[in-house]
Amino acid sequence: MAEGDNRSTNLLAAETASLEEQLQGWGEVMLMADKVLRWERAWFPPAVMGVVSLVFLTIYYLDPSVLSGVSCFVMFLCLADYLVPILAPRIFGSNKWTTEQQQRFHEICSNLVKTRRRAVGWWKRLFTLKEEKPKMYFVTMIISLAAVAWVGQQVHNLLLTYLIVTFILLLPGLNQHGIISKYIGMAKREINKLLKQKEKKNE
Repeated sequence: MAEGDNRSTNLLAAETASLEEQLQGWGEVMLMADKVLRWERAWFPPAVMGVVSLVFLTIYYLDPSVLSGVSCFVMFLCLADYLVPILAPRIFGSNKWTTEQQQRFHEICSNLVKTRRRAVGWWKRLFTLKEEKPKMYFVTMIISLAAVAWVGQQVHNLLLTYLIVTFILLLPGLNQHGIISKYIGMAKREINKLLKQKEKKNE
């Protein structure tokens, strides 16, 4: 068991080091984005929502086709991939890179690797469920996809995308400040109260 844990730890460290090397040119930008997404200042959340709202209002106003939208998005990614490693050191100054910043950059890359592993793990579990319990897999997939299709039919695509993107960008800050855990705890307490009341009625 210990040998397996050590192997997993070593593999995680190797993947993190590899990702750090790939994203080295994005280090300063990632650290700044990390500060914004974790709400280190009070005005960061409204700023994030404002920028996202502006982007989606622009998309709504221009009303591009799917092909045009995808092409522009990929073009923006290509430009960012080329320009950021060149401009970031000049804007932020690589000589100001401290041990604390390097440690935070390492933590960010480690969290990204763990998130990727989690996603792959869920994907594998899905296929395991398909092989071991095909009926449950079929029913679960049909119900889930039908629910998603119904929501997509009721809500405008752009509005739904806006809500999803906004929630994803606010999620790190919500976690950092314990807001999600607070409301999950409140929901659990309310559910427990309802269950206890139901048990008393049954008695």
